[in-house]
Amino acid sequence: MHTRIRIGCAGWAIATTQAEAFPREGSHLERYARVFDAVEINSSFHRPHRPQTYAKWAALVPPGFRFAVKMPRVISHDRRLVGCRSELQAFLEQVDELGSKLGVLLLQLPPNLAFDAATALAFFTQLRKMHDGAVACEPRHASWFSVGVDAALRRFGIARVAADPARVPRAAVPGGHHAFEYVRLHGSPRVYYDAYADAVLERVARRLTRSSSGARERWCIFDNTAGRHATTDALKLQAAVRGRKAGRGRAGTARTRR
Repeated sequence: MHTRIRIGCAGWAIATTQAEAFPREGSHLERYARVFDAVEINSSFHRPHRPQTYAKWAALVPPGFRFAVKMPRVISHDRRLVGCRSELQAFLEQVDELGSKLGVLLLQLPPNLAFDAATALAFFTQLRKMHDGAVACEPRHASWFSVGVDAALRRFGIARVAADPARVPRAAVPGGHHAFEYVRLHGSPRVYYDAYADAVLERVARRLTRSSSGARERWCIFDNTAGRHATTDALKLQAAVRGRKAGRGRAGTARTRR
């Protein structure tokens, strides 16, 4: 089964020191989208965007480009998944303007939000009544990383994010629904600031390109933006993935000839 690999950053800012890797013409988003095929919108976590803004962003990127959009903190952190139907509906109406370019909804939970079956399942039931697209959940409390919770996420078709740094060992690998996988690399050892070593990026490339019987897409988003390393790391990972794919292609050609 062919698995689409999408690599991008949390935001599309292009630093002056990285400008040579991108076309010169166009807005930052247009230039970014000619190099990467995915981006994560984090600003939606802090404040709503007008539907017209999402429509404008969608119009600036090519057909194969996809947006991941982080769900508002009022849902995840303030209401803690309880009594937030109106906020969820407003958010979904806004992001609906992305049309076919909406790839994933990202739900990041606060570190102190433990898994409570009644609360979580009621929220996911409501979410699935309103939205049938891809959803990735990034829990950060240890109680979410169990076989039972993974099974519950699968029932709702929700992927559990693989995150680095991982708060518990299971957090380092994807969980829940496996039709798609979502990896968030926050920077290590200093979260948001530090770049990744080439050896780490090579390991990520191996994981992204591993054979799969079920994953249609694998996303990898770099969130180490504070030190402006996200773009550089994403470019390096993109090159590593392409190199591994090219190597497999050459090996396959050689086997065919023999």
